[in-house]
Amino acid sequence: MCDRCEPKGLLADLFVKAGVAPASSALVTSMVESEPESRKQPSPRRPKLWELEEKHHCPVIGSCLMLDELKKIARKCGFNGDFGGTRFDPYRLHVEAVSLSCSRNDAAEAMHKLLERKYAIVIARFESVKSDADVLALWKQHLKCGEVADAMWAALTHKAASRDTRNQVYGDVHMHSHQIGAGQAADLRRLEWLQREQTDLGAENARLAEELRQQSLQTDSAKRDLARANEQVAHLAPLLNRVRELESGQAMAAIGRRLLLAETQASRAREAEARIETLEEMVAVLRGDKARLGREMEETAAERDALERLWLEEASSSAPSATTCSGECDTCSTRLQGRCVLCVGGRTPLLPHYEGRPGIMKNSPKTAYSSELKSES
Repeated sequence: MCDRCEPKGLLADLFVKAGVAPASSALVTSMVESEPESRKQPSPRRPKLWELEEKHHCPVIGSCLMLDELKKIARKCGFNGDFGGTRFDPYRLHVEAVSLSCSRNDAAEAMHKLLERKYAIVIARFESVKSDADVLALWKQHLKCGEVADAMWAALTHKAASRDTRNQVYGDVHMHSHQIGAGQAADLRRLEWLQREQTDLGAENARLAEELRQQSLQTDSAKRDLARANEQVAHLAPLLNRVRELESGQAMAAIGRRLLLAETQASRAREAEARIETLEEMVAVLRGDKARLGREMEETAAERDALERLWLEEASSSAPSATTCSGECDTCSTRLQGRCVLCVGGRTPLLPHYEGRPGIMKNSPKTAYSSELKSES
C-alpha cells in the first residue's frame, strides 16, 4: 500500500501541489476520514474513479495502470513525481497519481477514461450480471484464473456492487498482493538456490566433460594400441602357422622333398656343365680343323688354277690351225644343230673349249652355259 493510507502531511502537500485541495491540514484530515454517503450504497450508475472509496484508489492505480501509462498521463496533466529534486521516482509518481485520483480533475478523468477503454471487454462481461452476489461470484472466477486487474476495476465500478462486495474485492486483492510478494520472495530464494545449483552443476559438468575428454583420449590411445596389436598378430599368424607345421613334421618333410629336388637339379646341372665343357673342347678342335682345311683348300685351289692356266697355254700353242672354228656353223661337219648339250661340273675356264673358242673366257658358269644354249639353238 502507498503512503496515502499512513501520513497525512505528505498527502496534504500532494493536494496543495495538485491544486485540488486547500493547504489546511484539518481539511485534508476531514477529507481522509470522511466518506461520501453515496459510496456506502449501490449506485444506479457505475461510479467514477474519484467516487470510489479512498482505500480502493491505491490498488486500482497500482494494479490497473502500467507505469508507462502513468507517465503519459503525468506529462499530459502536468505532474511527474518530482519530489525533493529527484526526477521520476516510480513510487512518488504512484503516490501522486493516487492522490489526484481521489477528486475530479484532469488527471483523474484521464485515468478514468483510460481504465474504461482498456478494460471495456471485461466491463461488458460484468455488466451482464445484475445482482451483487453475481458480481462477487464473477469476481471470484476471475481471481481464480489470475485475471485481477481488469476484473477488479469492473467489480469496483459495477453499479450493483455493494460496499461489502467492494471491500471483499479489496481484501482479496490485498491478500493476493501479499501472497504474490511471499511467492516472489520464495521464488527469489528458489532462484538463488537454483543459481547456486546451476553454478555447482556447471562446475560438475565441466569436471565431467574434462573426465570424458581424458577418457576419450585414453580410448583413442587404447584403440591405437589395439590396432598395432592386431597388426602384430596378423604378422605373427604366418609364423605361428609355420611353428605348428614345424612341430607337426610337415615342414621337415617339405624341406626334405625340396632338398632332394635341389640335389637332383644340382646333379643334372653338373652333368650338363660337364657336357658343355666337352662340347666346347670339341668345338675348339673342330674350329682348328676347319682353319687348317681352309688353308689347305686355298693352297689346293691356287695350285689348281696354276695348273689350268699352264695346261691351257700348252693346249693353245700345240693345237693345229685347221681346227680353228670358221664361225660358219651351217657348213660345219661337226655341228651340233638340233642337239642338246648338257654340261655337268667342270671348271669355268674350260667353257670356251666346250664352245670351240679357246681364246674367249666367260665371266661365270651360268653365263657360259646360257651362251652355249643360244648358239646351239
